[in-house]
Amino acid sequence: MVVATVVVASSLVAAWWAMRRWLLVVTVDGSSMWPTYREGDRLLVRRVGLDRVREGRVVVVALPPVPRIDTAPDWGRRVLMVKRVTAVPGDAVPPAVPVPDTRVPPGSFVVMGDNPNGSYDSRTVGFVPASALVGMVVRLMATGEG
Repeated sequence: MVVATVVVASSLVAAWWAMRRWLLVVTVDGSSMWPTYREGDRLLVRRVGLDRVREGRVVVVALPPVPRIDTAPDWGRRVLMVKRVTAVPGDAVPPAVPVPDTRVPPGSFVVMGDNPNGSYDSRTVGFVPASALVGMVVRLMATGEG
């Protein structure tokens, strides 16, 4: 009986550790992904490398610190952001991204918010390095509407 309890407890700890290592839950804060995701939506995110990401997928990234803007409460520190991938290595650079390159270089990708008028993304920071990729959104877990 004791052995069975230890095995079950060990299995639960291992499962918890694996979930923490590969999965993450994030809460949408802001309107940059509206109308796809709204303020308060909770998203299940799977940690992946850039090789698993394709154009059109929604990802979580740690972009460089937000510049000081009176309406940006998180200015000056890195925050996780939900964005849509618009180009991966080898793709043509979208016209809205102000970089001299015509193709996305290896180890980089381009992200944009679905709400172009309210998004801090590659239109401001240019290419995003693979090291900034936190993971890919797997599904909407709960809406922020209640």
